[in-house]
Amino acid sequence: MNDLFASSGPVIHVAPGQVMTLFGLPITNSILYGWICLVVLVITLIIVARRITIKPKGGLIQFIEIAVTFMGNFVESSFEDKKIGRKYVPYFVTLFCFILFNNWLGLLPFVGEGFTSNGFPLLRPFTGDLNATFAMALFTMILVYYSSVKESGGIKKYLMHFFVGSPKNPLFLLIGVLEMITDLTRVISLSLRLFLNVAIGEIVIAVFSYLGHILAPITALPFTLIEVFIGALQAYIFAVLGTMYLAVAVNHAADHLSEPDEKPARKLKSQTKVATSEV
Repeated sequence: MNDLFASSGPVIHVAPGQVMTLFGLPITNSILYGWICLVVLVITLIIVARRITIKPKGGLIQFIEIAVTFMGNFVESSFEDKKIGRKYVPYFVTLFCFILFNNWLGLLPFVGEGFTSNGFPLLRPFTGDLNATFAMALFTMILVYYSSVKESGGIKKYLMHFFVGSPKNPLFLLIGVLEMITDLTRVISLSLRLFLNVAIGEIVIAVFSYLGHILAPITALPFTLIEVFIGALQAYIFAVLGTMYLAVAVNHAADHLSEPDEKPARKLKSQTKVATSEV
């Protein structure tokens, strides 16, 4: 009975599979394709950088230029001190481009069940691997924590950004503790959000491709186009949330230069902005 149901539907491997070893280390299909996407991204950006002119050009060059400029301006404007914001533009713009390229290149027809090795797909979307998204989220949050402490002027001032007022106030103390607990879950939320959106999209496309049989390109096309949009949206959300986590902590350090009465209001405004972004 299990074999009957297994053969009556599409085969979808959500978990990564080992396809080779390198210096004794296992290399999964998602890591392999992540490397391929990285090479494609680097080559593409080098070509675009060499062809950028004062007068805007159409096509891929203009698209990449607009995307990079948009994300760069967003990161810079998120910080009250624009000089600080410029320091983190390269990382978050690179993060956005890397996730975007992996999401989109993961939609190519030969990725997934197109080619197999050792019983597993030879290539899988890098962002469709929970290990990969967790690693990106962990590295991003480590950068956020380190930079927050550095830009805030020490661990004590950094911890104070969790409180909307004096910790001596029981209400503010409770809010601060809850903020700290919530902060610890950000690695999980970042990684799961990206992974689930990519993995579920992959499953939906595979199911409708199976239902379409010889018309698979037609039946799967609408969902593929939706995933193109979702892939861009998820790359944007990942980069934006990372930026806001850092900006809130850094901007709070600048609040010490303001009047004491303004601190709670400014802090609440910053927290509301981050909460809205997470939703």
